[in-house]
Amino acid sequence: MIARHPRFLAYPLAAVLLAVGLMMGLGTAAGASTTSASSANSAAATAAAKGAIEHLLIGQHGANHTVSTSTQPRAKDAKGAKGLTGLTQVDSTNWAGYADTGSSFSHVSATWTEPTPSCSGSRSEQLAAFWVGIDGFNSSSVEQDGTLIECFEGSTFQYTWWELFPTNDIQVVGESVAAGDSITASVTRSGTSYTLAVTDATHTANSFSTTQTSSGDADSSAEWIAEAPSSGSTILPLAHFSTWTASNASVTEGSTAGTISSFTDDQLTMDDSASAIKAESSSLNAAGNSFAVTWERSS
Repeated sequence: MIARHPRFLAYPLAAVLLAVGLMMGLGTAAGASTTSASSANSAAATAAAKGAIEHLLIGQHGANHTVSTSTQPRAKDAKGAKGLTGLTQVDSTNWAGYADTGSSFSHVSATWTEPTPSCSGSRSEQLAAFWVGIDGFNSSSVEQDGTLIECFEGSTFQYTWWELFPTNDIQVVGESVAAGDSITASVTRSGTSYTLAVTDATHTANSFSTTQTSSGDADSSAEWIAEAPSSGSTILPLAHFSTWTASNASVTEGSTAGTISSFTDDQLTMDDSASAIKAESSSLNAAGNSFAVTWERSS
């Protein structure tokens, strides 16, 4: 088996993620169909989100998270979850999904149906991000985009977004994403230019495509990830999303295009500090281009 570096940088969607609260003044109205909060509760949620932003260190990302790697099947957890079957298995404190490693990655994409969150009864801040990207697994740069679920004061908010770190912070674009939306996300590199695009075929106002320039990026990995975002060095509770399924995954390394299994792939499972599974990825399908991540617990 190919040796792996025992750490990866958990830069994507870290401290700045809570800045999505800044959009909630608009998101409350635009996303009215996805939240059951009353007007008073929505106003309170907006005020609380803005208050939280005042205390953020914008642009600061989470510390490196130690992970372990194994080429042996995982033991079943308390719920009897199946062992992971990737080329190399990685335990992460905030990522679940797959990462390809190599050099000169220039394209990554996938499609998914936006999961159905369960935010009712939860008064704490809980988030779940679903994204594709280049870099971030073993480098300090990352180019990524996708969708985001935020449970805030018992209400549900869902967004489309992109980020090019360290050039900028997370950029929220669409605020009316809803469970069941048909999503396609991609990142495509040409030289030092990165085109980040998300298409919401169900609610087209959430769709976008932007081309950004960033030099010196590693282009050494490609990812398909469900993430529990962080604030500073603190990983926030993972919003209940049941299952996220990434399909039609494609990737290009150098001049070779393929699927997740076409290249050196790592299968990631999200664990807490006591090694209890928070979110677990399934094995790849026969075509090597689809898998599911199942939510187990928030923290």
